[in-house]
Amino acid sequence: MNKMKFLLGLQFFASKKGVGSTKNGRDSESKRLGAKKSDGQFANAGSIIFRQRGTKIHPGLNVGRGGDDTLFALISGVVKYQRFGKNRTKVSVLPK
Repeated sequence: MNKMKFLLGLQFFASKKGVGSTKNGRDSESKRLGAKKSDGQFANAGSIIFRQRGTKIHPGLNVGRGGDDTLFALISGVVKYQRFGKNRTKVSVLPK
């Protein structure tokens, strides 16, 4: 068989191309956390004020906290951020 290949000048190659694998190329979608309403802005009842993980900002007057710690307005009014304590912030909605 080898003698025949030599006489005919045939060269056999691998039938499959080697494919490199990668361990990179994946990432999770951003969660778009943070302030959705800033200080002094008007917020309708039920609108999201602040999206967060944990209680970075605490709910104040007329503000509810969802199951994923999202803060939302319970009434329509003006958003007010306030510092309390050394390093804590709360957000309230004041009726207009």
